[in-house]
Amino acid sequence: ATILSLALLAASGVESTKLTGTPIGTSKGHQDSGFGNTENIQGYAFDGDPYTYFATDQKSYGWVGLDLGTPHIITRVGWMTRASMPESLKTAVIQGSNSLDFLDALPLAIITQNGKDAEFTYNEINCSRAFRYVRLVSTGEGRCRVAELEFYGHEGEGDDSNLFQFTNLPTVVINTVNAQEPFDKETNIVSNVIIINDGKIDLEASAGVRERGNNSRTYPKKPWRVKFDKKQSPLDAPAKAKKWTLINNYGDKTLMRNVIAFETARRVGMAYAPYATLVDVVLNGEFKGCYQLCDQVEVNKNRVNVDELEPEENSDDLISGGYLFEIDAYAYQEPEGEWFTSSKGIPITIKSPDDGGSEAQYNYLRNHFNKLESLLWSSNFADAEKGYRSILDIESFIQHFIVGELSGNTDTYWSTYMYKKRGDDKFYTGPVWDFDNGFENDRRTYPINDNKGYLCFSGKTSLASGMKEFVNRIINEDPQTSKDISRIWSDARNNRNLTPNSMVDFINGVADKIYKSQKLEFMRWPIMMDFVHENPVIHGSFDKEVENVRNYVTERIKKLDGIMGFVEEAGVDEVLAEENISFTLDGRSIKGDGRHVFSVFNMAGILVYSGVEPTASLAPGMYVASYQNQPQVKKFIVK
Repeated sequence: ATILSLALLAASGVESTKLTGTPIGTSKGHQDSGFGNTENIQGYAFDGDPYTYFATDQKSYGWVGLDLGTPHIITRVGWMTRASMPESLKTAVIQGSNSLDFLDALPLAIITQNGKDAEFTYNEINCSRAFRYVRLVSTGEGRCRVAELEFYGHEGEGDDSNLFQFTNLPTVVINTVNAQEPFDKETNIVSNVIIINDGKIDLEASAGVRERGNNSRTYPKKPWRVKFDKKQSPLDAPAKAKKWTLINNYGDKTLMRNVIAFETARRVGMAYAPYATLVDVVLNGEFKGCYQLCDQVEVNKNRVNVDELEPEENSDDLISGGYLFEIDAYAYQEPEGEWFTSSKGIPITIKSPDDGGSEAQYNYLRNHFNKLESLLWSSNFADAEKGYRSILDIESFIQHFIVGELSGNTDTYWSTYMYKKRGDDKFYTGPVWDFDNGFENDRRTYPINDNKGYLCFSGKTSLASGMKEFVNRIINEDPQTSKDISRIWSDARNNRNLTPNSMVDFINGVADKIYKSQKLEFMRWPIMMDFVHENPVIHGSFDKEVENVRNYVTERIKKLDGIMGFVEEAGVDEVLAEENISFTLDGRSIKGDGRHVFSVFNMAGILVYSGVEPTASLAPGMYVASYQNQPQVKKFIVK
């Protein structure tokens, strides 16, 4: 495209020349020991001397450039690092703007190679918009050490027919007023947000940007929440809303664990799984890496679809909904009146209505959740009409449970979203959220498949206060739940494409899509050989990180087939004839055919094993083995 652009330029008779202008840049300079004064050093980047250089006193967001006087279409940039510092401009960004505050700035190129002492390196530019102001912005704490900088192009009006993107992913540009970096979870920094996709402007709108998250905020690559002044649907997202998130995925070296989990939720049949797409992000000219542009979990007809309660809606016909809340181990950090502790000690943060709602709404939600707990611990708790199921939607609860178990998410019940609709007595579970530690990425649970039963009862996971007992009562003590799990899991496996091969295809597709972006990500944040957050293993490369997830998902589905009682639909596989039932006794272990789920019962009728793999060593006695979709059985005597 760049060659074609230059060819068309030449054919039009427009000459691209080295441009001149007034040097501009970060106001306070910095010179290392032995390199002279710090005054007016922006000019050092344009003095033709490779042994003088511009550098900033501030470590990050330093920049230097030119005021060209009038808009120019930029076709080429040449740059030279400070002597003996060849990596000092790695992932630095070249930008253009028509406003000296750079609120409308767009990227023109990114530097991905080492510099050379006293020798220019050139980047060809392929951007059709014309700019008056051009600059280089360094990344990280490199102080923007530039020995020489050159811009080439020609004067012209330009247009927006072809804009630069860092990779094939959409580029999200955030330019804040006074180049202020977001610094906490409360202060919205006024910003201009521009999204470029397929070389065109997808969206440009004013917004407030602040940090978000809890542990994720502690990393050098920060997560953000974007709140547009007006509702937007970036990149054809289903929801039109003001609030959106940019998730950093810093501890997830595949950058896609959340995306895989959300797809799993869809295949399990959950009513709503968050929209998420991967993008490249630049903030005030500094390249920040690959992020996940994602829904904010909130009430919206294309997010959590419940009525949004107004403060005055306290009458009997309105106060029943809608509510969105989070079982939240961090609830105590929220303002008073926006969270409560249930009768069984479960901490709950109210997400909607805002600020916890009116006093009547706050009390209604707390009392109704306490009623759920009362029914769950009643003597007839498992009764479908009189027990907890009368006010808890078991379908969504199990779907959410399955996603947590398949992903191996340590924090499934550390943070759990639930909602309640108006005029509906039941609580619904979802959406799923936050899987950076899932899919075999947590030293506390690694290796996940070594656990014999469900991960959430392994004693290795993080649960909010009271949730271990809450979940155990539903999953293990209600005799109907195992049948429901088998039904929902089998439906997903048979009818919703939740198969090892299909999930591997999905993972491979995402990996291919972000392959160029991940190269820039780990150039910007070189952590591939570091233990980050709860990483259990250093795999050493993006390809091996993805392979780890592929292998885990394949084996996890097979493992859960046994634990959750997968029943293949008739016709999915061959029907086993009675005379061809394939079982063998190897010592004290019963083996199946290695492909079909089978169950083993002792003579008291108690299930002692269900799965595909051979059983563990069994105690002496008589056993009955059968394939789960077949009526025939085979007896064994274990001595």
